[in-house]
Amino acid sequence: MGRRRAPELYRAPFPLYALQVEPSAGLLIAAGGGGAAKTGIKNGVHFLQLERIHGHLSASLLHSHDTETRATMNLALAGNILAAGQDARCQLLRFQTQQQKGKNKAEKAASKEQGPRQRKGAAPAEKKSGAETHQEGLEFSVENLQAVQTDFSPDPLQKVVRFNHDATLLATGGTDGYVRVWKVPTLEKVLEFRAHEGEIEDLAVGPDGKLVTVGRDLKASVWQKDQLVTQLHWQENGPTFSNTPYRYQACRFGPVPDQPAGLRLFTVQIPHKRLRQPPPCYLTAWDGSTFLPLRTRSCGHEVISCLSVSESGTFLGLGTVTGSVAIYIAFSLQRLYYVKEAHGIVVTDVAFLPEKGRGPELLGSHETALFSVAVDSRCQLHLLPSRRSVPVWLLLLLCVGLIVMTILLLQSAFPGFL
Repeated sequence: MGRRRAPELYRAPFPLYALQVEPSAGLLIAAGGGGAAKTGIKNGVHFLQLERIHGHLSASLLHSHDTETRATMNLALAGNILAAGQDARCQLLRFQTQQQKGKNKAEKAASKEQGPRQRKGAAPAEKKSGAETHQEGLEFSVENLQAVQTDFSPDPLQKVVRFNHDATLLATGGTDGYVRVWKVPTLEKVLEFRAHEGEIEDLAVGPDGKLVTVGRDLKASVWQKDQLVTQLHWQENGPTFSNTPYRYQACRFGPVPDQPAGLRLFTVQIPHKRLRQPPPCYLTAWDGSTFLPLRTRSCGHEVISCLSVSESGTFLGLGTVTGSVAIYIAFSLQRLYYVKEAHGIVVTDVAFLPEKGRGPELLGSHETALFSVAVDSRCQLHLLPSRRSVPVWLLLLLCVGLIVMTILLLQSAFPGFL
């Protein structure tokens, strides 16, 4: 039996590092690049239109935004504002979509001629060109807003950016171990503090303003502004008491389904050192108020590279350094979906299709959809079939059982039957 494969939605002309989904217009935003090296590999942010065509989810390039010599390594989205981590700085972008106005007849005829021909005849090589494209009748624009340096280490790099719940602030973390909080959209700095000795791997912002940071120093800390509230203690209470040190790789807040005020924190723990026979990685769910661990489960021996939580808090998405992608149910940490080496190289980001806006329309009969991007320049789609539907084999089995029961009843009522 062949290896399970995930559908490829899009292939960019550069390595992909970051991913966001805008729900109201159904936009998939993928970003990356080759950096400042003169290799001929471009840097950009691609805006893809998600659509259902003949019952299948597809993505087409709507707009390509050139980021010159800067590769985008991380993204955060709030409405139509993107915060993009590019080298040592954070760049704010605003994008807008509107109907074209004032076209004369000749322009309309030309657009009708070019539009279908371009979509129909687009070969993979043409899609890789990174050229700006538009859907017929739509104008898409991207505006550079403010930019600010957010990391000041000798080899500076912003590694993570997150908006707060009302998008009035954003928090950044990088290789110098400092968390910096900025006003939106002015990017005026309002807070700065040392959170870790060494690199910050990830941070999460709760609805009450609390910050959770995880770093290379093996610590995970909860902050109220710049005051340390508590530290997470996983290994002391976890399933492994070996001499192998673990570090926190990722952290995300998520709501609790059917509990309006409920909040969970999810973390990924990976071995601090790469070993020839690697120990397992772990997923942990924490109470979002007390920050006490609720449950921990092994998620295999592949090293986890990224984590995402679905909008309702029902599902967790994982990517690995070996290219595999998995979906877990958040309540029990049980794995529901897995594709081994879907990308064959490190998965750099995963994002769920939101459950609001155009999400339900695009999802169709599936329970959830997860997008993944990797250094291989591909964006892939991972669909989880609805668990509420009855499998075909079970329906057939029930039909056979009903037929057999009917025959037996007829034989008992009419001995000469058959």
